[in-house]
Amino acid sequence: MHRPHRARSTARPWPPRDRLALAAGLIAPPAVALALVPFRTELSYTNAALILVVAVVAVAALGNRAAGAVAALSAAVWFEFLLTRPYQTFEIADGADIATAVLLLVVGLIVGQLAARARRLEVIAVTDAAHLARIHRTAALAQSANSADTVVDHVRHELTGLLGLRACRFEYGTLLGRPPRLEKDGTVTVGRHSWNPDTDGWPEGEIELRAYGNGHYLGRFMLTPGPGVVPALQARLVAVTLADQTGAALDTAGPVRGW
Repeated sequence: MHRPHRARSTARPWPPRDRLALAAGLIAPPAVALALVPFRTELSYTNAALILVVAVVAVAALGNRAAGAVAALSAAVWFEFLLTRPYQTFEIADGADIATAVLLLVVGLIVGQLAARARRLEVIAVTDAAHLARIHRTAALAQSANSADTVVDHVRHELTGLLGLRACRFEYGTLLGRPPRLEKDGTVTVGRHSWNPDTDGWPEGEIELRAYGNGHYLGRFMLTPGPGVVPALQARLVAVTLADQTGAALDTAGPVRGW
């Protein structure tokens, strides 16, 4: 009887950088506003608001959208409290000052979102480059290696780092059992049922990633997921590509030893 598989936790803890940015979103705007207090009678409200927007952008660039939003809200609150008359209250006597405070909040939110998105796009670009490097290294090795064993061993280590695995081994030719399977589209099949690792986490136990060469099944990598979060779809698709490269190397060189 097929045993039910329990989902691993998909909770994604914030990286230290994002936690630091969230704290900065609470602390930086009042710190900047306090620094402007000695000059508030000489500094126009517009200029003071622009300086606070700079603080919001810095926080969002350091962290994520949530940190940017917190910084924008904090900036608007402390702008009202410390830099508009009557001071140290949340009342604003001049309608123009109300408009400035609202604009500070809106502009801070928009610019913070843009800064956070720019950081995210930079991370994606770096990740893409790393993935391409893995594929390129494996292709170059498959061309130069004297034995398919070398390619298999290389890909085992690549998969371990790419997917955050606890262990990875290779089985040549066997199809014993019915373990969950990582499919070509990055999803996972458990028995006859589709499993979405992005929402359900990894299923329990080992997961197979099959290697085909010239349309023929040649072996499979048996993946033991680590305790971390499930890798993104992009990483799982790269894993499939690495398995395909292994299959091509096996098809050319012939059988390899079991791992």
